[in-house]
Amino acid sequence: MPNKTAKPAAKATVAKPAAKPVAAKAPAAKPAASKAPVAAPAKAPVAAAKPAVKPAAAAPKVEEKKVVTQRQGFKANEFVVYPAHGVGQILAIEEQEIAGAKLELFVINFIKDKMTLRVPTAKVANVGMRKLSEPALVKKALETLKGRARVKRTMWSRRAQEYEAKINSGDIVAIAEVVRDLFRSESQPEQSYSERQLYEAALDRLSREIAVVQHSTETEAVKEIEGQLAKSPRRGAKSETAEGETDAEGDTDDTDGDDTTVADEAA
Repeated sequence: MPNKTAKPAAKATVAKPAAKPVAAKAPAAKPAASKAPVAAPAKAPVAAAKPAVKPAAAAPKVEEKKVVTQRQGFKANEFVVYPAHGVGQILAIEEQEIAGAKLELFVINFIKDKMTLRVPTAKVANVGMRKLSEPALVKKALETLKGRARVKRTMWSRRAQEYEAKINSGDIVAIAEVVRDLFRSESQPEQSYSERQLYEAALDRLSREIAVVQHSTETEAVKEIEGQLAKSPRRGAKSETAEGETDAEGDTDDTDGDDTTVADEAA
């Protein structure tokens, strides 16, 4: 009897360990479930990178620029005279922030020269920018063209500097004086190269302003200028017009810009 009872007890003890390995395999499936959270951290850096892109798109400095319509008595779309370049049109008056400081600029377009210039509004007086001449002043300039040409008895190089200064002064009457003094009719000797360059520059400045003021074309303005020049006194006679000055033909050959400017033109 004792032997029979011992065998079933041994079997019972053997059967219990056999059930434990089966239960031990169940935890092996847990690592498979733990792999799922690995994919979630990989997506987190992508979502964190998006805020880094936003600051670059949110800082357009173009928004700092403001457009105004009038400053220093000048307004947008108005024609003005810039001494160094002649007649131009104000396209806009911009307000920009540069280096932390606000700066107002006139945006001026010179159509014929195909050039756009930005001038600080505070520098208008320094550069000599002005409004178009009044019709009365334009009439005075045209009357100046009918006067007798005056040529100083000085070297051409010095006279050329004086002519350039008058052209770049922006004074319409002074520019008309240059046109008058350098004009040559068909019966007169031809101009030297430097004389012709200065004459054409002065004629261009004068005709452009007259055309804008009178609402005509530059071609019509040039014809009006040439018509006034044709009314000037006959230049063949020699007569003193002022101390140290004579008419164009009364000056000697070596001071009319032909013989004394060979070295100057070569330079």
